[in-house]
Amino acid sequence: MSLSHLATRFGCSWPWTTLVLTCDGRVVCGCADPYVQRALGDARTQTIGEIWTGAPVRAVRGDLNTGGSSFCGDCPLKLPLADDAAPRVRPVDAGPLPSRLYIECTAACNISCFEACCAPETGITRTRQAGMLDFDLFTRVVDETGPTLARIDFFNYGETFLHKQAVEMCEYIKQHYPQIYLYTSTNGLALSEERARRLVHSGIDEVTFSVDGAFPDSYARYRQRGQLDVALGNLRAMADEKRRAGRDLPFINWRYILFTWNDSTEEMDHARVLAEQIGVDRLTWEITDHPESAYSRRFAPGTPDHAAIRREIWDDSNLGSAIPGATPRARIDIRRLVPGLPLIGRRSARIRLRARVRNLSTRPFPAHASYGRRLVRLGAQLCAADGSEAEQELSLPEDRDV
Repeated sequence: MSLSHLATRFGCSWPWTTLVLTCDGRVVCGCADPYVQRALGDARTQTIGEIWTGAPVRAVRGDLNTGGSSFCGDCPLKLPLADDAAPRVRPVDAGPLPSRLYIECTAACNISCFEACCAPETGITRTRQAGMLDFDLFTRVVDETGPTLARIDFFNYGETFLHKQAVEMCEYIKQHYPQIYLYTSTNGLALSEERARRLVHSGIDEVTFSVDGAFPDSYARYRQRGQLDVALGNLRAMADEKRRAGRDLPFINWRYILFTWNDSTEEMDHARVLAEQIGVDRLTWEITDHPESAYSRRFAPGTPDHAAIRREIWDDSNLGSAIPGATPRARIDIRRLVPGLPLIGRRSARIRLRARVRNLSTRPFPAHASYGRRLVRLGAQLCAADGSEAEQELSLPEDRDV
């Protein structure tokens, strides 16, 4: 396929790892296709294996190996290539099945986010041929892909928990395929307290509540028709049930998009207090330039205010949190049994060290947990003789929580 019409060269890894099942059964290759303009197949008439190994996706992979594909259109998941960068070349045969799957229960939503492509007023539901994902189709797809999947993202466009069987679907995934890391994101408004508490016991690994404000009026400017007390009530119910049951999962996030109307120090500090009181695992800020009229220029990248919260931003490290003291911090003291610095060793030689780690945060450093992520290990970064970082990195397992 000719690339002469493409303004820039780009790459993308999605067609080698991930498929997205929309609520009507069609399958797309990325989570940024709100109107299903780039369908690769239809799970109602094909198996996922047939779609994953079919001609359309193989053609996209082949195009991307040469620096781009017209199939991708305006997809924002594309990664531009530098003028002198060669595209990464991977086999067009990516194996029998994907390793990651997005499942969209519905494209409908119970609120209207300001200028969002998935707001009901945009007509997104009219681009779907079914309002809710058929449960039998869901189980067939999960049963086919479940044995080899590493992760399911249980959301896409719309509000997942408008589907009456959404919690039951989570239970099905974890009961039959417990090795799958199951993640969902919700506005929290379609849950009831009972369903929120039941979701905790489904085995789901991680839940993100998108709650963009700490005061009702500012929250409702973006989450139009939303009720802050309902969202926080269901968030509180999940955190409470997790505590009551003595479970270490789901990992519960509160993600807060910063806009011009909710980025004051007063409101952000109030969110920190609420997050601590509720007992969520993580509060993070999200920086967005959409809608452009609402962009929080106070926290634009490169500003001092952005630098001040850099470790509290959603995409930064998966560990940082805006809850005071919750971001992992440590003081590490190293003592060499044979004195002398720097610590220099020859290839295959041993250096005996004693390390003392002091936790400077308010949260424990878990060495073991059922969720298998965000575990803390003591590691060592090796450097070459000239001081540059070597590619090899040592990880030293720690048996105790710190």
